Amino acid sequence: MDRVERRIKMGKNILEVKDLSISFAGIKAVQNLNFHLEQGEVLALIGPNGSGKSTTVNMISGVYTPNKGDIVFDGHHLNSKQTVPLRAKLGIGRTFQTPKPFANLSVYENIFTIALQKNSYANADKITNDILDMSKLAPFKDMNSGKLSIEKRKWMDLARILATEPKLIMMDEVMAGLNPSEMEESFEFIRNINRRGISILFIEHVMKAVTSVCTRAIVLNQGQLLFEGEPKEVLSNPLVIKAYIGGSEK
Repeated sequence: MDRVERRIKMGKNILEVKDLSISFAGIKAVQNLNFHLEQGEVLALIGPNGSGKSTTVNMISGVYTPNKGDIVFDGHHLNSKQTVPLRAKLGIGRTFQTPKPFANLSVYENIFTIALQKNSYANADKITNDILDMSKLAPFKDMNSGKLSIEKRKWMDLARILATEPKLIMMDEVMAGLNPSEMEESFEFIRNINRRGISILFIEHVMKAVTSVCTRAIVLNQGQLLFEGEPKEVLSNPLVIKAYIGGSEK
């Protein structure tokens, strides 16, 4: 099927963002943002450049502290005391637009060193090999990670997050720089991640990816929630189209 299979019973919200706001030097980057992500859902977070998507991800992951509002993850109210590492332990993972592997280590070692943080040597090895098979990186396990193609580096970025045993992964433009064939393979990888019960917040500019893997989409514009709904409904909405055509390109 074209979309992610909704095999997990929806209902419980794994993430709730309530009245979230942050300003930088008087500029309102995000204003009174409200949305939720259901357990097992793949939710697209889209909008023109400068709309507040990455800022929102940075507040959820703990890089930024909001000026006001509340973030609830899996029943935990997050605040400034929950640093990035502590949020990762709770089950929040994220990718970056530019993957930053341990370039001096092999693909296997990149994943294994993270799996080892929570597991015995034997279990970490088993988990690493399972992730290598799932991500189709097993043929490259002994390769220096710095020599991987951009597609494979993005896969390894996701593979390393899987080694942390996340409940939520925020994927920041994982399709950027990929050709159509590489995208199709990446879509299937993301579906397989979701089938494991992992919720996904999908930040993306490639609209084919949004319609292929997401069950719902929310649109930001100038730091505010503009529209939400089914991906095709969202992308055909006149307000959304106008925001993308005339939106900020900062």
